[in-house]
Amino acid sequence: MRVDFDPRTMSSRDFYKFMTATVVPRPIAWVSTVNRDGDGDNLAPHSFFNVACVSPPIVQFTSVGRKDTLRNIEATGQFVVSLAPEPMFEQINATSTDFPAGISEFDEVGIEREQSRHVKPPRVAGSPAAFECELHSTLLLGNCTVVFGRVVHAVVDEEALADDGLPDVTRLKPLTRLGRDQWAKTGDLLEIARVPYEEWQQR
Repeated sequence: MRVDFDPRTMSSRDFYKFMTATVVPRPIAWVSTVNRDGDGDNLAPHSFFNVACVSPPIVQFTSVGRKDTLRNIEATGQFVVSLAPEPMFEQINATSTDFPAGISEFDEVGIEREQSRHVKPPRVAGSPAAFECELHSTLLLGNCTVVFGRVVHAVVDEEALADDGLPDVTRLKPLTRLGRDQWAKTGDLLEIARVPYEEWQQR
């Protein structure tokens, strides 16, 4: 027996809780930005995050409401997405605190900055990977804004790379968001190759 959840009869907040408890796990974009004047920075986690395009390389995240992250990106056209790793769990959560504009989460939480190569916002020094992005476009959807960023540079710690030169998820140790106040670590891995149609026909 199934239980029905109707967004037309539920409050947006209640259906939001239902969606985030169901669409799991969600990767986390730990987004750093600077203000228009370039004399203040911001760092915040966003759990509606994914790859949007391959060529050109574009990542996307959603700002629920208008927050400092979105305002800074609209003003400067730049941002950095740092991976949210397990060892920085408490610091990542702390940067979700609604600090007033003008207060740097880097300074308040005690997170070391690392200078980016092509954009002004700093990278998180303790993160094993980061994407430096220039704003491609935004899309307003109700009370949310989807931000698309063209990746202009990426970095990965050497220790996080596998023998094939690609990042190893067991070394990156990414955190993901679930529903409620729950987070998750990478569990057991499943590996399987895609089956080409020619092989499928021979089965």
